[in-house]
Amino acid sequence: MENVKKYKTTIIITTLITLLPILFGLIVWNRLPEQIATHWGADGQADGYSGKTFAVFGMPCILAVLQLFASFITLNDPKRRNIHKKPLTLVLWVIPVMSLIVNSITYAIALSMEIDVGIVVSILIGVLLIVLGNYMPKLQQNYTVGIRVPWTLNSTENWNRTHRLGGKTFILGGFLLIIAGFLGSVMGDYGTLAAIIVIVLICAGVPAVYSYYLYRKGI
Repeated sequence: MENVKKYKTTIIITTLITLLPILFGLIVWNRLPEQIATHWGADGQADGYSGKTFAVFGMPCILAVLQLFASFITLNDPKRRNIHKKPLTLVLWVIPVMSLIVNSITYAIALSMEIDVGIVVSILIGVLLIVLGNYMPKLQQNYTVGIRVPWTLNSTENWNRTHRLGGKTFILGGFLLIIAGFLGSVMGDYGTLAAIIVIVLICAGVPAVYSYYLYRKGI
């Protein structure tokens, strides 16, 4: 709890920013339709709608709860002292930033603006992977942030080697996703979705397999 008190101000600020889209929604309330698209299918077309009240108030509130939960879990990690300050900052800020972006896109589409959700998602995930990849080699063993498989958690050397590889894999995958996003009009919605799934699976799978390989070698 001591660490939570230390970051109390940051937690309050990030939670308020997560809820900020509610203010945006109230500003354009009279221009919003009663039903707002809140989910999109693989073809990039809206296939799920929510009432205006839930879209404006419910979504930011759900994200705010997730933000508080993520902050509490991370700051109470038994090995929290091993979490580098910059990755910790990323954990505390990623949900507020995503709340601003996702809810802004939701409002923009509800106001009849033309936005390709698939392309935006691909680019956003790509940027996130690049940021994560940049910090990954600096991570020390912990139970919250990083590639947390049994073999990395049981061996410091395994953790360090796996995260060095993971950093490179995430950065490469991030750039590929951004390129896929910009090529969205050529690849099509399903092509972009397939690229996102394949690249994310590779980014997650390669370091995990490498960690097991190291374990089999006694590392």
